[in-house]
Amino acid sequence: MSSVTFETQRAALADVVAIPVTPFTADDTVDTAALRALLRRLLDGGITTLTPNGNTGEFYALTPEERRLVTEVTVEEAAGRASVLVGVGHDVPAAVASARHAGEVGARMIMVHQPVHPYVSQGGWVDYHRAIAEAVPDLGVVPYLRNAQLPGARLAELADACPNVIGIKYAVPDAARFAAFARDAGLDRFVWVAGLAEPYAPSYFSAGASGFTSGLVNVAPAVSRNMIESLRAGDYPAAMKVWEQIRRFEELRAANGSADNVTVVKEALASLGLCGRDVRPPSKPLPEDARAEVAAIAAGWSI
Repeated sequence: MSSVTFETQRAALADVVAIPVTPFTADDTVDTAALRALLRRLLDGGITTLTPNGNTGEFYALTPEERRLVTEVTVEEAAGRASVLVGVGHDVPAAVASARHAGEVGARMIMVHQPVHPYVSQGGWVDYHRAIAEAVPDLGVVPYLRNAQLPGARLAELADACPNVIGIKYAVPDAARFAAFARDAGLDRFVWVAGLAEPYAPSYFSAGASGFTSGLVNVAPAVSRNMIESLRAGDYPAAMKVWEQIRRFEELRAANGSADNVTVVKEALASLGLCGRDVRPPSKPLPEDARAEVAAIAAGWSI
């Protein structure tokens, strides 16, 4: 096992972990020019951790070639200004190939998407992540946990075998369960990232998280920065002011089982002239009558 200490990677996770969208052209290819512009806007807005191929980036709707392209463009634009946490997943060989590609092009961390296999055993969850983590011992590994059945002891078991498992993107919508899971796994052993973004960040920070993911950050980097700075200062009333500011936007994203999670973000970006609104199935663009509300919210943030 490598002697890498992962200090830089751990620090990068204790922050706003941006999940950039993947813009598409009119003929449904990745719009690399728009992607580069959006990434530069995030960097200029003070964002220092980027996750290409996250769910807000429509990971499951991208081809393997597109996922590699998005990774390469993100690493190029980050260019030392930001840490890059590359989303990988699907079957183990595909995830390992993506992880190795991430390392080859200069990323130092990977985020392993929650397995979408319909039959996930606890031991199988450990085996899946272990196979990926052992293939890239010099990269920091961050499992994306959406499985409420997994106990914290299983994460500790994984990290015993793979010291490069350094953080967890925790996305079970239950703050009490998170508090227990983190303590069972080892509160100080991992960097805990609130994986349900700004709406859950205050409650998860109170229980031990030190970073949060964000799709909203694509639209308003300053809003996300305001929240993390308030949380770092322990100023929960200030953090909840930001929470109130973003509440309706996030409710629209979460409605109907998060059907419009990506769509709402892209619609806000489209209203600002920053990228097209197109999303790929199984997502779908917003109907006309809903677009105005999203545009009004984005305009109200004084971006």
